[in-house]
Parts: sequence; structure tokens; C-alpha cells
Amino acid sequence: MGWFHRGGTADADPRYCVVSVLRSGVNLTAGAGVLLTAGAVLTCAHVVNDALGRPAFEPGSPGEARLDLSLRTPSRVFRRQARLAHWIPPRRRDGGYPVREKRDLDWYGDLAVLVLERPGDFHGRPPRWVPMEPGQRLRAWHGTGLGSSFADVRVKTLDGAVAYLDGEATGMAIGPAYSGGPLWSETAQGVAGLVTGHFMPPDPGTGRALPLSQQIARRSWGIPWQQVQQELWAAGAAPLFEEGTAETDPDDPALPLLADLLETVLPSAERRRDRARAVAERCGYAYPSDGSAPGHQEFARLLVTDPRALAALTEAMRLEDPDGTERLLQARLLSRVPLLLSPREFDRLRGQLDELPETVRARLPQAMRAALPLAAALPGGERLDEVVTGLERLSGDSHGDPSGPRVPGLLRVVEFLAAISPAGPRARLRLWSLGVADRLGIPGSALAERRSEAEEWARTRGSRTAPLRVLVQVQTLTGTDRYRLRLWCDEGAGPRQVSGEGERVYSGAQAAGEVLRALESLCRAADPGEHRPLVEALVDRAGLNLPIDEWEKDDPEDVVPAVLGAEYQVVVNCPELLRRNERFLPDWRRRWRQLDTGVALQFSDTAMGAREIYGTLMDRADAVRVSVAVPAGLREEIVQVCLAVGVPVVVWDRAGEGRSAAVAQMDVVTTRELPEGVRSYRAKTVHRPRDYPGRPVLAWADADRTVPQLYLSEPQEGS
Repeated sequence: MGWFHRGGTADADPRYCVVSVLRSGVNLTAGAGVLLTAGAVLTCAHVVNDALGRPAFEPGSPGEARLDLSLRTPSRVFRRQARLAHWIPPRRRDGGYPVREKRDLDWYGDLAVLVLERPGDFHGRPPRWVPMEPGQRLRAWHGTGLGSSFADVRVKTLDGAVAYLDGEATGMAIGPAYSGGPLWSETAQGVAGLVTGHFMPPDPGTGRALPLSQQIARRSWGIPWQQVQQELWAAGAAPLFEEGTAETDPDDPALPLLADLLETVLPSAERRRDRARAVAERCGYAYPSDGSAPGHQEFARLLVTDPRALAALTEAMRLEDPDGTERLLQARLLSRVPLLLSPREFDRLRGQLDELPETVRARLPQAMRAALPLAAALPGGERLDEVVTGLERLSGDSHGDPSGPRVPGLLRVVEFLAAISPAGPRARLRLWSLGVADRLGIPGSALAERRSEAEEWARTRGSRTAPLRVLVQVQTLTGTDRYRLRLWCDEGAGPRQVSGEGERVYSGAQAAGEVLRALESLCRAADPGEHRPLVEALVDRAGLNLPIDEWEKDDPEDVVPAVLGAEYQVVVNCPELLRRNERFLPDWRRRWRQLDTGVALQFSDTAMGAREIYGTLMDRADAVRVSVAVPAGLREEIVQVCLAVGVPVVVWDRAGEGRSAAVAQMDVVTTRELPEGVRSYRAKTVHRPRDYPGRPVLAWADADRTVPQLYLSEPQEGS
């Protein structure tokens, strides 16, 4: 075992290895857990179910659920959130699900691993794990972790994956809320397994379980460490408890340089020990308590193995040795492993991002595109952690001094996000950014330059608020005028589904009623003076000309008509075309950023085909808007080429057979006002149909707003 290791330590105090798993929304204990590593907690799956208010033996995973934990050190108690990382549901001895509460007296599985979201300044010392053996004397604690709650038991027998435990006749007995906690062996100085359940003998008269004080038999059962290991290996969680660090690349070009640097900047064993301890505590490693220090080579291997170790080391060294810190940061650039932030910096940033208003956090993609206009591809991911980690890997630049340190891409994004945040979060984000820049040796003038750019962006485009919107996915049943719908509302924090999974079939009039109901709910929640919501129809290529704007609610009790496109701005979006041509995604985002300054093109020449249109758009990289006025057939081909190569705004007349007065009228409307201009024209078709015979369609692909993941299917056959 090396100096840095993930395994527990024999000198860990067992009382501080006990973690309280709390019920959601209340300060009550559902059960216990135990530190598996400094940043991961092992407990029982049924404890997690209880904490989340689910049936105890529910086998289905709760997903990446968040749970509240209480963790202890000798000096204080920490409240932290953790997410579910591994789920091994309770299963019957015959392998079936679910466990039957009144029939199955014991069961297999029943494990869950929770990972601390932001450990912060909690530095727990995980215990050592030891095999369980018959005859062992073990100690368990209640989920509250109170020192007085200990219960002493002896292992009577090991029955495969289950260990039966008998308590002593005096003292506390294992009972409710002990589940998930460690079974500590004083002799072996380690944890031999987890408490899982207890037997409550029934009262002979009532059949109900007797109180603990009246029980003669004190029998419980638990999961031996040997079985825990097998279950975790099968679930892919072995790296959490296997000793040692990840595999080091012996050919990493930074490795020999870092080893030499450490010998120079940390020449004495005492200084090396102190810095190594600081890194271990920040990164969640256990280390010897005998006063020893790691060798230069072992320390260097950690720096090119753990992505946050080098940042943690420079964080600990910056004030005392700025020159040595600068040399380590230069060596970092030679390796692909080290990330930008230390664990503390990452945790603090995640905490501040979580505290931002939903409407601001939803604009992170917009801030990323504004802060990093030259990035070939921006990081994505369903979880915020993935996005932040992706941003850490992006380089930066500095207009002021090309030879000086660059402002990393992540810091630039944080500055742009801070510029559109309320005063309190803005100040905290800027202080965080300043602290990281100081550790990296970035001059204040370079960061101030980026802050000035962010403020200018916020004053112009960044301060523009996007309208409320309803997104409706429309799928047509082949050969009919019937549709399947899925609806989402977006108040600014991203789409949230408000309909079922699109199994029901609607006529146009019925579909109008469904969409209007969603719109009315948004209108009720809108601020006074706010514009009406936008309707964004998500369609496939065959649905680009659907008359969605003409859908009219047909209710004899309505006093006034309800024509969707006359009342609301209705646009279409075809994510399928960009999804099939992902190489144009950067072009789409760039064109959208230039929406107010880019060029508008008109295609009305019937001699132009798809190849000519493609060539024109490749030549005119500044084109952000296209008007199409050619006969049907060719029109659809041109429209699809425009959308596929990333033109965000396209206008055409689905009723026209060549040059269109409706399209010509839209040509004089500014790009940003096109949704309202098209709505106004559609309203005129209601009361002046002869003067306004056109049926304009507006394709509008906003790169600053997300669309739901669509599971597109082939057109459905009508029944």
C-alpha cells in the first residue's frame, strides 16, 4: 500500500465513521451509513428508500436522487448533500423482487453508495474494512451517531450472504434506524459489515412486536464485508474501495519534470509530508499517521493520476512559495490529466451555481457561447458537474499581454454568468473567480479585461430576456389530419413536460385546445406587462408545412374564436435536420450570435438547386436569415438545406407557388421582430383573407435555448 491510498485507516475513530441518513424535508434520521472513502458513504438501499419516502423494499432505482446527510468529526457536525451513485436493491433469496415484508425474514443485496456533492471542509477518515468471522464481537451505533446509542453483538453464524448477530442481555439492542451502520470490530480495528435488519418477536397475546426492553431474544442480522465487496464489484463500484490510486501513465511527459520539481521546491521530508497531507485531505485520500512522507516519485505519480491533485498542491503552496507554484503550474500544461480547479474550488463553484436563480442558471449555455466565441465545440452533459469539468479543459486567451498567463475558459464563462446574476451571487462568483486567478498567477488586469467584456455583453445582448414559451412536438398520423402531441412549458429555466407521452390522437381543433390550455397556464404565471408566450412547434422534415398556426379551437361555448397563429407567435423548429448534420452545429451557434448584425438572403431563382444553395451558404458565412420564394417541391428542398447547415431563421409561404407577397412583406421586418411580424400577418388573414392570402411559415432555431430530447419515430399509420 502506498503513502496515498483510498482504503481506510486502522486508527480511524469508529464513532466518526457513522453517517446519519436523514429523511427528506425533516430533521429525522432514516438510518445510518458508513464512510467508504472520504467522499463516499455506504448504506442500505432500504434506508435510502425510507429517506426518500418510498416503500422500504422498492427495487427500482430512484435515479440520481439527492439525500441529506449528517457527518461528524471530533470538533463539529457537518450537513451535506449526497447523490446516489450505485444502487443494489433488496432481493429475495430466490433472486426475485420485491422483498415481501411479512414473509421474507432476510434478503440479499440492499446496498447503496452515496457520493458527497460538495465535501467542502469535511475531512472524514474512513475506517479499515476487515472480514467478518463467526464469534467476532462487534459494535453498532444508532443512525443519530450518539455515543450512548452503541449496541454490542456477537456473530453467531455466517449463512452465505447473511450474518446473524445476537445482542447481549444488558445494554442497548439493535433496533430501528441502526440499518446501514457499521459493525465495528474492536479486536481487528475495522468494520466487518453493515447492520441490515433485526427480529422483533411478536407478543404472544397481540401478535405485535414487543418493545426492545421486553425482548428476551435480541437477534439481528447484517451483511458481511466479504459479501459487500462482491455486491459492489458486480455493481461497478470497486474503485471506491480498492486501495491505491488509478493507474499512472509511465510515459506522461510531465512525470519526470514534476518529480524533479518536487525535489527542488520540497527538499525536506517535513515540508513534503505537510504538503502531501494537505493534498490528501483535499482529495479524499487516507495517509499514514506515523509522521512519514511520500517519496518524490510517488508524489509526482499522484499529480499525473488524480485530476485535482496538482491544483490542490498549488493551492496549499501559493502563499508560501509563489515561484515554486508557478513552476508546477507550467509543468501541468505538459500532461492531459490535471484539471484546472482544486476540489475546494470546484465545490465552492458548484455551490454558488446551485444557489443561482433558475432563470440565470438556465442561461449558462448563452453565457458559454458569448464568453467562448472561438471554441470549436462547447462542453455538454445532463449534469452541471460534467459541464464545469468540460469547461476546465478549455484553454483561454488574453488580449492584453499575449505572452502572459491566459485567462482560462472557465473563468471567462463565470465572469459572463456573473454579469447577468443578481448583486449577491454576482459578488460571490467574482470573488471566487478572483481567488482562482490569484492561485494561477493571472494578473488582475487580464481578469478585469474579461469582466469588462462580460459587462458590455450583459448591457447589450445579455440583458435581453427570452419570452415564455410552449413547446409542442407534433407527429402526424400518415394519411390523416390527426396528430400526436407532447407539450412542455418553459418559463426561462428550461423545458418541463406538462403532457403525457404522446399516445393520444387529436384533430387540429382538439390540438389547438390542448396547446391553448398550456398557454393559459403560462399567461397566469406571467409578470404584468410581459409579452404573450411563444409557441415553438417541434416537427420532423415532413411536418415543416403543417398548418399549426391555423389550428382553431372548436368549442360552441366560446364567445370569441381561438385561432392559434392569430393570437400567439407560432414558429417551427426541426431539430432532426441539425441532429443529422452535427458538423454544422458550431455554424448554427455562430450565426445565431450574429442575428442582429448578420446578412439576410433571398432565394427566388427557380434555376437554383440544393447544390447551389449549399454553395451560397458556405460562401456567405454571415447569413443569419433566408427568405424562400419558389414553387413547392423546390421550396421544401431549399428550406431543408438552409436549416440543415445551421441558418437559424428561414421564412417561406406554404401556400405560394413562386414569388409571395407575404414573404415580401416579411423582408422589411427586422429579424428579431419576425415572430411578431408573422403573427400580425396571420391575424389579418382572419378578417381580410382576400387581401392577405399568404400562409407564411417561420422556422426559428434559437441557439440560446434548449429543446427537449425528442424520440422521433416514423409517421404513424392512421387507425
